[in-house]
Amino acid sequence: MKSGARIEAFLEMMSAERGAADNTLASYRRDLEDASEHLGGRLADADAAGIRGYLDDIAGRGFATTSQARKLSALRQFFRFLYAEGLRGDNPTGILDSPKKDRPLPKTMSEGETGRLLDRAAAEAKAAAGNEMASATRMHALVEVLYATGLRVSELVSLPLTVALRDERFFVVRGKGDKDRMVPLSAKAREAMRRWLEERNRDPKLVESLFLFPAASDSGHLPRQVFARDLKALAARAGIASAKISPHVLRHAFASHLLQNGADLRAVQQLLGHSDISTTQIYTHVLEERLLKLVNEHHPLAD
Repeated sequence: MKSGARIEAFLEMMSAERGAADNTLASYRRDLEDASEHLGGRLADADAAGIRGYLDDIAGRGFATTSQARKLSALRQFFRFLYAEGLRGDNPTGILDSPKKDRPLPKTMSEGETGRLLDRAAAEAKAAAGNEMASATRMHALVEVLYATGLRVSELVSLPLTVALRDERFFVVRGKGDKDRMVPLSAKAREAMRRWLEERNRDPKLVESLFLFPAASDSGHLPRQVFARDLKALAARAGIASAKISPHVLRHAFASHLLQNGADLRAVQQLLGHSDISTTQIYTHVLEERLLKLVNEHHPLAD
């Protein structure tokens, strides 16, 4: 069996037995085919030296350590599959070290920039008329809810209609690993959501949907790529560099601003839906800045 056929067999197993998502399968395919091309189409027969050479090659091509680690993870799973199926007698990735991951600070926005973004969305929703009313009202609801909750973009665009119908200060969202968590809704977010619900219910094409943000897409809800594109356009109109903003940046702003204003790291972990506190610790620089300011302002010997 050639390497290409073994890659297909691996992907079929990941889909059928582990329920891997289409995006995950596409990522595995790209990584494995890239490695196979480097190894002359003989990935399935590669030894540790060959795979190490491939990893050195992608490092030389300038791939980030996170990308290198992802590619090595795909290779590890592929060779584990071959070993488990009796197609190889060893796993050549077992002796390879993972590249050390950098822990860059997340991109975020200042409270002032976030305020300008939300104010612009509110002003556009208030001034909109005719065909622009629905899109402007929806965008206002999206950004207010995102900043109030810190949801992942996939969680945001797929919110059920019941979240708005209940009109409560908290709601439960199902996140990664099918884990439920409770997130808060600010008064501004609830009001923006109520206005969007009124506008949404005027459109007979949308009113029957079970999603809060329905769309004529395969999923039935607003695609995250469409929201990301519209968010960049809103930022530009608010005088904020569009390259600086994404839905993930607003999620980071939610976490950073909470910590800057006294929130506990464990509480932020729960709100973000991080299963491991180490994931939330990328925000410790915010805590360090806050503590330094606290000491400088209040310690009797700080002067």
